[in-house]
Amino acid sequence: MSIELNDGMQPQPTSQEGFNLCDVAGVSVPRPPLDLHSTGVEPEVLADLVLKMAHTVVTFTTEAVAQRVCLPVHMVATILERLKAGRFVEILGSAGIASYRFAITERGREHAARLLEVSRYVGPAPVSLEAYAAALAWQLARLPQLSAERLEAALSDLVLPPQVTHIAGFAASSGRSLFIHGPPGNGKTTLAHLIHTALGGQLWIPYCVGVDSHVIRIFDPRCHESAAADLPSEAERGADRRWTYIRRPFIVAAGEMTIEAMELTYSHARGYYEAPLHLKANGGIFVLDDFGRQRVEPQLLLNRWTFPLEHGVDYLTLETGQKLQVPFSQMLIVCTNLDPHLVMDPAFLRRIGYRLFLNDPSPESYADIFARYAARCAVTVPPGLIATLIERYRVEERRLRGCEPRDLIERARDICNYRGRPLELSAEILDVAWKGYFGGPRS
Repeated sequence: MSIELNDGMQPQPTSQEGFNLCDVAGVSVPRPPLDLHSTGVEPEVLADLVLKMAHTVVTFTTEAVAQRVCLPVHMVATILERLKAGRFVEILGSAGIASYRFAITERGREHAARLLEVSRYVGPAPVSLEAYAAALAWQLARLPQLSAERLEAALSDLVLPPQVTHIAGFAASSGRSLFIHGPPGNGKTTLAHLIHTALGGQLWIPYCVGVDSHVIRIFDPRCHESAAADLPSEAERGADRRWTYIRRPFIVAAGEMTIEAMELTYSHARGYYEAPLHLKANGGIFVLDDFGRQRVEPQLLLNRWTFPLEHGVDYLTLETGQKLQVPFSQMLIVCTNLDPHLVMDPAFLRRIGYRLFLNDPSPESYADIFARYAARCAVTVPPGLIATLIERYRVEERRLRGCEPRDLIERARDICNYRGRPLELSAEILDVAWKGYFGGPRS
């Protein structure tokens, strides 16, 4: 069904299996392809993509197509010339220097309609899976090493025992997985987020990868944060526009995680695949939060993770049955407040890089957390107030939780806002905040 597009050139080998680099303004950027074959994608796939794009508009110019499919103008001109020769598009007139205005023909419209039945994807041209894997490996090997000073600065807002900071640092600097367990409300997810903050760094990732005629979307604006503002304008203009510059990903999956979510998702309406979250997390951190509370047996999830953790690659399956090897290159953090021995398989635990127990804070740590958050809110803590709160925990037989100083102070803020007053931490306001937060004495 694809359009044959033969420009008389033989495929040329490219460095890094299709991921070419060049230096622009002191930044390493993906080099734009020199010709159709150096894209790493079959030229016929690119021709199909251009024709589908032509089907969506009344008329178009060479530059407009180049902008939409993120390919150099001279390459798009070659594709359009071949489409014209095949009577799929026609020239309406000049649109500037070496540019023309086109319209799709009836023959082209009929063929595009058949292509759209297979895949409705119209957007940036894909890169090869090999190029994506090579690019990821090349970049991760050159990211700056995480220092103890940087991690300690990132975690400075938390009140943590020194051994917690050390273990988190060992895991983050090595890129090994981390298992965090302990009672709820003591900062497991917050710790994971701050580890990501300490890592920093940026990556080039493709908008999508192509496998034969199949398209797999990698870039997701819901998961990826653009770092284009960090690039010099010359570097952004000089890069292969099929790639986008992002901050290292931080993706959290909680109770909604299923076995199906770890596989390629094919949309029949769109006609292309969506990469699973752990593939989108490559180069960053993937957090499996509230482990053991998913809508699937914990052992099934663990079995699915075992091979990727051990070998650094995963295998995904297309609807055709074709197996794809993809990189598994992220830091996996598993968080749970359940007993690890009830939800974790010993074989899986052996493959976890580091394990970390976050217990309830001591009374001294609770007081420190409360005082720090109050200082951040620029509010005075009356003498004896924290001691009174801690005594109330004891009387009501409540466990101290690391999140509760923040929660109580924020409810005090709600109360003061409602009364039209500035934030104040009086005994009366904290009593109302306590009752509103805990709902009364423990039964």
